[in-house]
Amino acid sequence: MRWTPGDRGDIEDMRGRSGFRGGAVPLGLGGFVLLLLLSWVSGTNLFTLLGTDTESPPGSVGTTGQVNTSPAEERLVDFVNAVMKDAQDMWAEKLGGRYERTRVVLFRDAIESACGLARSATGPFYCPPDRKVYLDLGFFDELSRRFGAPGDFAQAYVIAHELGHHVQHLLGSSDRAAQDRRAGPNSASVALELQADCFAGIWGHAASERGRFQAGRVELDPGDAEEAVRAAGAIGDDRLQQMTAGRVMPDRFTHGTSAQRVAAFTRGMESGDPRACTSSPTTTR
Repeated sequence: MRWTPGDRGDIEDMRGRSGFRGGAVPLGLGGFVLLLLLSWVSGTNLFTLLGTDTESPPGSVGTTGQVNTSPAEERLVDFVNAVMKDAQDMWAEKLGGRYERTRVVLFRDAIESACGLARSATGPFYCPPDRKVYLDLGFFDELSRRFGAPGDFAQAYVIAHELGHHVQHLLGSSDRAAQDRRAGPNSASVALELQADCFAGIWGHAASERGRFQAGRVELDPGDAEEAVRAAGAIGDDRLQQMTAGRVMPDRFTHGTSAQRVAAFTRGMESGDPRACTSSPTTTR
């Protein structure tokens, strides 16, 4: 991918104010990774089962002070901002006055969001009450090493997917889906996740246009799309359940199978038309 660092106007940097509180049950690295994977599969913060989630008033989590960082991490922050800005510019062009800009909140380990206490183990997420995307940059390392999906466009896909949830919230899709209490592969929650994958593909389609880098925007290089396809396939419910539990449990699907996620992203990537993202068999009515 080709991109240019900006003013970080699409970033809310909370890395210096996040961290774990006392009272947590100590975990070895293996145990932490296992709970990380299980939390991602189930969509539930399983660290609560160990008593690591105590109720805290807003703003009480973490510490303030200077961010301990590195040049590589700061370049990653610039990358997140470039992707977020470019994707938001695209949605503003497509939705006009219906689109409202948001930010990516960067944190480490844990943070108090409008959706409650959130930990890195739950992965990147969108919080409807405050309309913000939350991301611990450490997830990108897990995406590469643990899930086998390296590459900058794989990372960009994750950001664009979460921004897709913001678009759904603005269009009212999230509220309509919340009325559907079904679970499993035909649930409204799976339909929303697949639509967010498709929305990520919509931005990928726009970013693949030639000449964008010269115009100061993000532009994909040949082969970038394959990185996103690998990422979508790597975090399908069936694959993650097989990795962690040794079997597939469709009644616990929250994001769709690997094949469904790849198909949804590809549909958006090939069409560039948001209307193509309503054609999934599990689309919320």
